[in-house]
Amino acid sequence: YMSPEQVRGEPVDHRSDLFSCGVILCEALVGRSVFGRATPAETGYAILNEAPPDLPARVPPDLQSIVRRCLEKKPQERFQSAHDLQLALERISRGGPARPRRSTRIALLAAVAAAIVALALWFIRRESQLRWAHEQAIPRIAELVEKGRYSEAFALGVEAEKVVPTDPRLTKLWPEMSRDYNVETTPGGADIYTREYTAGEDAWRYLGRSPVRNARLPIGLHRWRIEKDGFATVEAASAGWKQFPLLAFARETTLRFALDKADAVPKGMVRVPAGAASLLDLGLGQLSVELPAYFLDRTEVTNREYKQFIDAGGYRRRELWKRDFIRDGKALPWDEAIASFRDRTGRPGPSTWMSGDYPEGQAEFPVTGVSWFEADAYAAFVGKALPTVYHWTQAAGLPLTSYLVPLSNFESAGPAAVGSHRGIGPHGTYDMAGNAREWCWNAAGDKRFILGGSWSDAAYVMSHPIRQSPFDRSPNNGFRLARYEGIPAQATDPIHIEERDHRKETPVSDDLFKAFKSLYSYDKTDLQAVVESVDDTSDRWRKERVSFAAAYARERVIAYLFLPRNIRPPYQTVVVFPGGNVFDLRSSNDLSLFLMGFLVKSGRAMLYPLYKGTYERSEGRNLNYSAAPTAFYRDHVLQWSKDLGRSLDYIGTRADLDAGKIALYGLSAGARLAPLLSAVDERIRVAVLVGGGLSSLTMLPEVNPLNFASRVSQPVLMINGRYDAIFSLDKGQRPLFDLLRVAAPDNKRHVVTDSDHLPPSDVVIRETLEWLDRYLGPVQQAGP
Repeated sequence: YMSPEQVRGEPVDHRSDLFSCGVILCEALVGRSVFGRATPAETGYAILNEAPPDLPARVPPDLQSIVRRCLEKKPQERFQSAHDLQLALERISRGGPARPRRSTRIALLAAVAAAIVALALWFIRRESQLRWAHEQAIPRIAELVEKGRYSEAFALGVEAEKVVPTDPRLTKLWPEMSRDYNVETTPGGADIYTREYTAGEDAWRYLGRSPVRNARLPIGLHRWRIEKDGFATVEAASAGWKQFPLLAFARETTLRFALDKADAVPKGMVRVPAGAASLLDLGLGQLSVELPAYFLDRTEVTNREYKQFIDAGGYRRRELWKRDFIRDGKALPWDEAIASFRDRTGRPGPSTWMSGDYPEGQAEFPVTGVSWFEADAYAAFVGKALPTVYHWTQAAGLPLTSYLVPLSNFESAGPAAVGSHRGIGPHGTYDMAGNAREWCWNAAGDKRFILGGSWSDAAYVMSHPIRQSPFDRSPNNGFRLARYEGIPAQATDPIHIEERDHRKETPVSDDLFKAFKSLYSYDKTDLQAVVESVDDTSDRWRKERVSFAAAYARERVIAYLFLPRNIRPPYQTVVVFPGGNVFDLRSSNDLSLFLMGFLVKSGRAMLYPLYKGTYERSEGRNLNYSAAPTAFYRDHVLQWSKDLGRSLDYIGTRADLDAGKIALYGLSAGARLAPLLSAVDERIRVAVLVGGGLSSLTMLPEVNPLNFASRVSQPVLMINGRYDAIFSLDKGQRPLFDLLRVAAPDNKRHVVTDSDHLPPSDVVIRETLEWLDRYLGPVQQAGP
């Protein structure tokens, strides 16, 4: 039933279906196959070159003409649409204008032909849809998932599911591109709306009334709107992941929203729920405080609002200026300090104003050009407070930087009206990324924190802990305010920042390094390796669960070995060390392959050890966040290294694995440790570090990667995000790259993308595979 253009492998359109329809109609009229021959080649030749058989004489000439036209070899000579074919058949069945009288037999024959055509068209369309789903849609979905383009994959999956709802390949792809969300509210019965974070206003989707169960959405960040009569509307952004910005890892997909009575939320503010606020995303180490729920301004304070403060005599009312004016260690008299807070014309007000007023047309712009003291006095005027760094960070959503930045006001000509950019934080705030820098309460020496970056800043400033003199009145200085029901004293304390410059730190001596390295040695006893189970259901790989004796405490290391399809062994092998999220997982049934599955699809084996403290080997705490100068952390680093070493030992026992071509692939926490792991085991031939760098945390020297990086001899590829708040470009990434003393300058490469902690998957895949091909060699496809 193929059309000539299909046989030739040319592009096809709906006219190909009309040819197939003509074949079916012709067969119904002649009672035998039209082009079918003994072999596919003969059938193809017949379709291309042979005329269809003559129709029986009983078939009316008009119907014969319709069939012949459907079977024209050239698409342009056929009917140009199914509608045209339908009209031609209808004219026969009711009698054409030139032939007003027709026998009942001919009309009935035409009607039967029309029914056959309708059935044939349905069948052809169905077959066409099935071909599209199987041959185009599902392979494209898999490709999009591989590239991390979950939204596009999801949309295509929805269309494919309408055609092949039970297709096993599509069924396997759904968990790789979507999550099932549960949404609960207190009280219940609220209307739940959602849309993808970057989608427009017309993309809102109604999920129903809470509680909502198993709403399938694409992996990624979503906006949420929760509405209930008598309660304040909640706006939020969430992917369902509470601790870390690795959105595709999200397993906790139950979202819970507490609703406030409409009159319980101060005007223009949002409620931020209670929780632990950490400064890790600002690069300030593991400082954290448990915060009660609080309210925060939805937007920055505007010119219009600040004008009310001036008109009410704010600069003359001493009771509003409650802090001592200390400059260069000396106290300034109140009059002298206030006199310095003048606009361009010498009137009291922000440095960006003139004649005591803001620029025309900018009433709803953020007030800028104010000092920390002015912001604090305004807060007293309205009965609020400057947010502490902890409160500001808790609400800002720094892990979502790569989502916020494109929808925020950075590197532009000037500030914009508050809320006019679409970048919304996890709790419904706007412009915490860009527009105006925002003063915070906490001191750092004689300076105060001012966070979020501004219209004049590069986007990476959003996650930088900027400190300025409280007297600074730069034109990009603004603020927003908080209201507390209770505040921990620790949250208001000055924050001591230990400026750590890794470039000024010197790795330990060679003699001391040798002593450190000896700690990582172990006795290579019998592995007692066992293949515990085999999963052969995937068309991409064979998965074996194996275990072998650990190098300590009579434990056993569990590992998953993924073997590629259609590749000739022995396989190159990539040993992975995943991100810190695996320390939170308790079962390898949820084995995270995010940014890893492509390694097997490239034709390489992948060995995934379950390191001490992860999955089934969990100890009930996230050891990734326990990095500290303690023996506890040191001992675990040594165990991780030995787990890796025993994994390499296991590779050496397998005839189907090439022990001379082993790569280490570290992701996030694994990338942080990769320099150390590579330096102590030369069986690793090449390393790839995705989202890694030197940590600002203090560790014992024997487990500090800084002391190992300069001893790495293998080729190293680093792939990072420019806006990474965990390993910043200047303080974490570049110092590590500079320390790597590989054999030749081109044996190390640093790729920086415009992303946050983890780079885009397509960049990771391209760069990683090129690096592995370069240093391990291309993989060899199996022969026919």
